[in-house]
Amino acid sequence: MSREVVIYTDESKEGGPYYASFYGGALVESTQLGGVIETLEAAKAAVGIGAEVKWQKVSAGYLDRYLALVNTLFDVVDSGQIKIRIMFRHRLVESKRLDAYRREHAYHLLYYQFVKHAFGLQFATDGVTPLRVRLYLDDLPDTREKNETFKGHLAGLEHSPAFRRAKVLIPRDQIAEVRSHDHVVMQFLDVVLGAMQFRLNDHHKRKPEGAARRGKKTVAKETVYREINRRIRGIYPHFNIGVTTGLRGTHANRWLDPYRHWCFQPADGELDPGRVKPR
Repeated sequence: MSREVVIYTDESKEGGPYYASFYGGALVESTQLGGVIETLEAAKAAVGIGAEVKWQKVSAGYLDRYLALVNTLFDVVDSGQIKIRIMFRHRLVESKRLDAYRREHAYHLLYYQFVKHAFGLQFATDGVTPLRVRLYLDDLPDTREKNETFKGHLAGLEHSPAFRRAKVLIPRDQIAEVRSHDHVVMQFLDVVLGAMQFRLNDHHKRKPEGAARRGKKTVAKETVYREINRRIRGIYPHFNIGVTTGLRGTHANRWLDPYRHWCFQPADGELDPGRVKPR
């Protein structure tokens, strides 16, 4: 008999001066998925939000509601029912081998690495009981041809040595593009992903042109980010959002940890001093 996990993925289309290529994932065991969805939907109903939850909708008027939603999400994370992973790349380190193919397919190439490595799926099994993976990808923004090729590569991961040894299966018919509007887990993931992109690129410092103070929406977003960071630090007291989360002695923590960040760096990366944040 096999186990099944469901992974929802999202990506931020916004870049920034310091960090770019943001990808996020939320993993739930299929046996717990119904309960997780019920909890998150109930949290939305309790604060009077019937529409889609999104980072872009965080505002002063909705601040208390989004703080409540964030805390519900991290209560579920703390309970072990959801694992969250966030990946991004620091623009301080750029690849020296970005040929035409890699530039054209950079979005899918990074997405592939995220699915392959971020959750440590090869450490999720005993090597005897198969693990089936169901992938829900937020609507992909590229051409249909490229997206179908990408899904084929994701399905092919099960033939890689590490996945084959661990008996991790990714059936092609279980990889689907979906709308976040229809999947509450993906909506909550969008808030965390957006908060990290916002803070790592110093968007919390933005002021309207000619203004002496930040706008109310910017202040509200920073408040939500701070609450997310507070909850993460309840798991890891000295968590640094801009670096890869440490393994603490075992690669198995890529799977075991409830929350992790991955700052992707190409093997042939070269420093670009112009991308260093000003002090």
